[in-house]
Amino acid sequence: MTSIRLALPNKGRIAQPVRELVEKSGIHLVGTGERMLVAKTVDPEIEVLFARPVDIPEYVANGAADIGITGHDMVMERGSDVEELLDLKMGSATLVAAVPEDSTVVEVTDLDGARVATEFPTITKTFFERHGVSVTIVPVGGACEATPYLGIADAIVDLTSSGTTLKTNRLRVITEVLRSSTGVIANRDALVEKKEKVHEVLLALESVVRAQGQCYLMMNAQREALPAIEEVLPGLGGPTVMDVASKEGLVAVHAVVAEECVYQLINQLKQAGARDILVMSIERMIP
Repeated sequence: MTSIRLALPNKGRIAQPVRELVEKSGIHLVGTGERMLVAKTVDPEIEVLFARPVDIPEYVANGAADIGITGHDMVMERGSDVEELLDLKMGSATLVAAVPEDSTVVEVTDLDGARVATEFPTITKTFFERHGVSVTIVPVGGACEATPYLGIADAIVDLTSSGTTLKTNRLRVITEVLRSSTGVIANRDALVEKKEKVHEVLLALESVVRAQGQCYLMMNAQREALPAIEEVLPGLGGPTVMDVASKEGLVAVHAVVAEECVYQLINQLKQAGARDILVMSIERMIP
């Protein structure tokens, strides 16, 4: 029996969304508690390790876990030798360099000789070295936005998703350092030695990601209305059409469409001749 260990975030903004994703994929956790470090799943071949997001890349790199879910920024900060397999399309954020609104700094080179506070010293050091700018890095464990006003730093390098926190703290972005989102990473040896099981887990997670934002439409229509209905439907690969056991000469039309389009589609489909329209959510889509 090939067993694998999956490392998941134990806290932070991505911890709950990741937990929900894993559950939706069918990898249900068994007997978990708030302080539990290791948990079993309904699959006896999969064990879950809960760890800090920043530690997960190294756990996966050294084989303590075979696969893990964490941010791309954490992988780059640790410099861990892992394989990044799948972008989960969640936890998107951008690491930026920012200065106080009243600062005279306009571009990266203006920060030469400056103090830069950050929770990402490795990424920050590499970024400024690449630009030939000499800075003093001030590592902090949180509240990075406050450091310029406390006199600790002249600038910061920090994650932002909407930019609201930066504006609230009267900070101005001068450049983008790194784009990040949450993804699946794997130990390079495990990809060879436990290939089938790793890809089984990957497929389960990918199927949930692919289903996000999609709906399944089912409807009946007269066969002669099909051309008009097919013109309206923007589904994946076109609709599926099946005969209906009816004396009315009906066909059943099934299609997968983007959830954001459903509101307008319903009226357009009715006008094209569709009836008995059902809209269903999709939990998983396997390619």
